[in-house]
This record gives sequence, structure tokens and C-alpha cells, in this order.
Amino acid sequence: MSQPVRIAVVALFVALLGATFVLYQKYQQTSANYATLQATEAEAQNRYTQSINAIAEIQDSLGAIAFGHGGTLNPAELQGETHLTQTQGNEILGRIAVLKAGIDRAKTRISDLEAGMKKSGVRIVGMQRMVDGLKRSVVEKEELVASLTSRVTELQTQVTGLQTTVAQDQTVIAEQTQAIEDKRREIGTVYYLIGNRKDLTTSGVVASTGGVLGLGKTLKPSGEVNETLFTPIDTDQQTVIQIPAAKVQVLSAQPVGSYELLTVGNQTELRIKDPSAFRKVKHVVILTT
Repeated sequence: MSQPVRIAVVALFVALLGATFVLYQKYQQTSANYATLQATEAEAQNRYTQSINAIAEIQDSLGAIAFGHGGTLNPAELQGETHLTQTQGNEILGRIAVLKAGIDRAKTRISDLEAGMKKSGVRIVGMQRMVDGLKRSVVEKEELVASLTSRVTELQTQVTGLQTTVAQDQTVIAEQTQAIEDKRREIGTVYYLIGNRKDLTTSGVVASTGGVLGLGKTLKPSGEVNETLFTPIDTDQQTVIQIPAAKVQVLSAQPVGSYELLTVGNQTELRIKDPSAFRKVKHVVILTT
């Protein structure tokens, strides 16, 4: 083989070897790119699946926040309420707080989901629509919670006003009742004074009248009354006056048929038979002998 031919063969061999090497490198690069593409696709699919699962979980949590029809609260029924006790109001506000906490958790999860989708580059129109639907659901439930809270506050304010009115009415009734009782006691009360001739005349409650030359005088109430000397008695509650003497005489002008005197041992009982008639004379003067 001539020298030029050998050189040509060697050159061809080298060229083939170089081409083979280049093709091998391209094959390796293509294989690596394919593997990377598969991994990226798997990762994207995984992120998509995670996003779908997160959306489903948020939908479930929002669905659990029930209003009426066996749920936690019924806004329509509450709007129709006109009476709400303090205890009921506190219970409902507590349940509303639970609902609000659930809504706040859903909002946080939606925010985290959107941040994760943005970071991972997941941009699917259908998925974004689902997220927007979750946001609308959250807004609707927030509006319901706000409406419920406002209604409960309104009812509690009404209850407070009613309680104030009732308390005022009770105060007025108590005052009127007390005024009636005071008037009854005033009407039913008489004042009595028990004493012998000397005590009664010395005090000025009675005076001697009539008679000739100091003889045959009788004792009669003078009309002068010293309230501190008399003892009150409510004839609606008590109808007996105990007199520590066997012989007594009623000097005041009580109607005779309105009372009776009964001797009990060495004492006398004045028993009031007709309180209404007896108390026509308010100050009763009783003479003991």
C-alpha cells in the first residue's frame, strides 16, 4: 500500500472515530435531558396532585362550616328572634367564634396554596378557577358570620334595654307597694297611753272638768298630745292591748261597741272588736285605778 493511501486510511479512521465520539456525547446529553424531563414531569405531576388534594381539603373544611339545616347556626331563624337571654347570646357568640376560626384557617390554607403554586410554577386555568371558587366561598361565609354577629349584638342590646325597663318597673312597683303599705299602716295605727290619774293629769294629756267646789270632777282628754308618751299599735296586725291593772277606764272617745275590756287575773285586756271603728280616734287614753 502506497504512502498516500495509508495516510488517507488513517485520516478516515480518525474522522470516523471523532464522529463516533461526537455522536456518543450527543446520545449521553439526550439521555440526560430525557431523564431530567421525566423527573420534571413527575415533579410537576406531584405538585399538581398536591394542589388538587389541598383544594379538596379546603373545600371539605369550608363545607363543614354549616349554617342551618342541622348545622351550627341558622341565620334566617336568628333574624326572626326577638328575645335572647344573656346566656343564649354568649353561647351563640361562642359558636360564631368557632365558625370564624374555621374560616380564618381556610383563608390561611388558600394563601399557602397560592404561594406554593406560584413558587412551583403550577399555572392551570381550571385549578385557578377552583381556588377563586374557594375564595368566593370564604367571602360568603364571612358575610354570614358578620350578619350573625350583628344580629346577636342587636338582640343583646334589646335584652339589656328590656332588663333596664323591667328593673325600673320593679323599682316603681316596689315604691308604690311600699307607699300603699305605709298608708295602710298609717290608717291602721292608733296610739295608746296607760296611766293613773296623777300621771295622766301631770302629763297634761287629761284634765279635770265639772264638779262643785272641787268635788265630782271627771277626767277627759285635754286635746294636748305628747307623741313621745304614746305607744303605737297596728290594729290590722294586733287587736289586744295588755293593761297591768284590774280596774281600768277608757277616757278617749272610742266607740263603745268597737272594743271590750276583759279582766284576766290582776290584769285587763282591751280587745279591739271593730278595728275600723276603734281607730277613728287615734289617741287612746286608758285610766288605771
